[in-house]
Amino acid sequence: MEQPSVISRPADQVRLNAFVQGVYNWMFAGLAITGACAWAVSSMTPLRRFFMGNAIVPIILFIATLGLVVALSARIQKMQASTATGLFLLYSGLMGVMISSIFLVYTTASIASTFLVCAAMFGAVSLYGWKTQRNLMGMGSFLFMGLVGIILASVANWFLGSPMLQWIISYAGVGLFLGLTAYDTQRIKHMAETQPADVGPSAVRKASILGALSLYLDFINLFLFLLQILGQSRD
Repeated sequence: MEQPSVISRPADQVRLNAFVQGVYNWMFAGLAITGACAWAVSSMTPLRRFFMGNAIVPIILFIATLGLVVALSARIQKMQASTATGLFLLYSGLMGVMISSIFLVYTTASIASTFLVCAAMFGAVSLYGWKTQRNLMGMGSFLFMGLVGIILASVANWFLGSPMLQWIISYAGVGLFLGLTAYDTQRIKHMAETQPADVGPSAVRKASILGALSLYLDFINLFLFLLQILGQSRD
């Protein structure tokens, strides 16, 4: 099914391009903060001991990051744009702390190469989601069910410790988040195209942050699943 574009005037196209550029700029900023925090915690002994040497800290971090995602997703329209921005950047930093152990588990070279593979895959699928005339919105329920399935299988395998099940989860996770990347990109495009022309800069910033959060989560999860497949252990 084709999706007719509602962008018809040069001014509308400029507005759309500015919005989308903002979304990707914030996503890249979040990824940069995540990478910097992950490296800092893994390479600095005091930070590593504090965040990895206490069993309660990862639980607190998980609850904090989950709370931030829920707050941003559900209440961003009631926040100031500066508050939404700060919470997104804080979330990016905490996520970096949470995944910092990858630098202790995998070689730096394999992390770097996996990141490049992830960036290439993410870019290609995001471009597809932007350019395709096919309506991907119908995939939303299917992708959500897949996400729930991945979460339940991961929890189950935490107890089972099955290498085969983990292999299946990793490949399924890659496919799921590639699908979510295309879906979210088209959803962001639709959001940009249907924004009122007189929307204020604060509302635009909050919409950009919300779009960036979606793509950021797609990228991070895609990277982590790819790392389980492509990463080379330090052992």
